[in-house]
Amino acid sequence: MAKVALFLIDGFEETEALATVDILRRGEVDVTTVSLTGRERVMGKHSVPVVADALFEDAKDGPFDMLVVPGGTIAYTEHEGLLELVRRYDAGHKFLAAICAAPAVFGKAGILSGKRAVCYPGMESWLAGAVVGKEIVETDGHITTAKGPATTPFFALRLLELLRGKEVADEVSKAFLVPLIR
Repeated sequence: MAKVALFLIDGFEETEALATVDILRRGEVDVTTVSLTGRERVMGKHSVPVVADALFEDAKDGPFDMLVVPGGTIAYTEHEGLLELVRRYDAGHKFLAAICAAPAVFGKAGILSGKRAVCYPGMESWLAGAVVGKEIVETDGHITTAKGPATTPFFALRLLELLRGKEVADEVSKAFLVPLIR
């Protein structure tokens, strides 16, 4: 079974985090929500508290196939452990995904050079070295980025397709009433 770590920090965008977890789990992906705060309880941008499955220190060496960073805040860019983990996954060409403000993590980690990437409109300066894409979801090699909250189902379905294949993503997209985008 594919394994994903999805990171949470105070101020995370609830829609991007929780809808992504939901869609991936519908596709039978093992998703572990990981708190970067040192506490299990993490507060979303719109005051929705979420209890993470694990703390960063306990999960950082887990056997994950993909790392996912939801947006809502650029506070993720200040977590040195996350930046190092992103660099390690990039060096191993393992799947990385971020949405909204969170592609700033990839920019700060220095892994976007020459890659197509997108983020929340107006935050493109955080995409250091990237070629700013035109689509709402961009996948360039092992890195997937998306623009923001309304693009979450398309983002999550793309991740599901990468992890489990088109057939599984098609099944979940039909049940979720959201088409796959190419």
